[in-house]
Amino acid sequence: MQLKSNAFEHNTTIPAKYTCQGAGINPPLVINGVPQGAVSLALICDDPDAATDPNGPGTTFDHWLLWNIPPQLGEIGENSHPQSATIGNNSTDTPEYMGPCPPTGTHRYFFRLYALDTELDLPQGSDKETLEDALAGHVLAQTELIGVYQKT
Repeated sequence: MQLKSNAFEHNTTIPAKYTCQGAGINPPLVINGVPQGAVSLALICDDPDAATDPNGPGTTFDHWLLWNIPPQLGEIGENSHPQSATIGNNSTDTPEYMGPCPPTGTHRYFFRLYALDTELDLPQGSDKETLEDALAGHVLAQTELIGVYQKT
């Protein structure tokens, strides 16, 4: 399984358009190679570098949580999410994409995609810990796309 973006390459800079210094909209994501038997997909975007940033929150910052994404979906468009998907709360307790906004230095943003053997019975607004607990034992495949960003 593969996750790409037409906006940035793996391990390169996320354009400002998708951050707090731009429109703050989600980047487009392209999904390929979903395994046979996948019933749904889940996506987690987070910033583990926030945990060690002296001006950060002291914990990984969750930017975007989506689950029950249709496995046949080939793309998540810019500034959108699949209507049939369920969206979880980011670290500011809001159910939306929150663009990168590192307090200091360059941070890495991990977009992790999971192919699942089931749909998840979680309400909108669930947090990452609840989502990760629900993923346990249901992951058929996973992949990640990493982008980096530093405020100018």
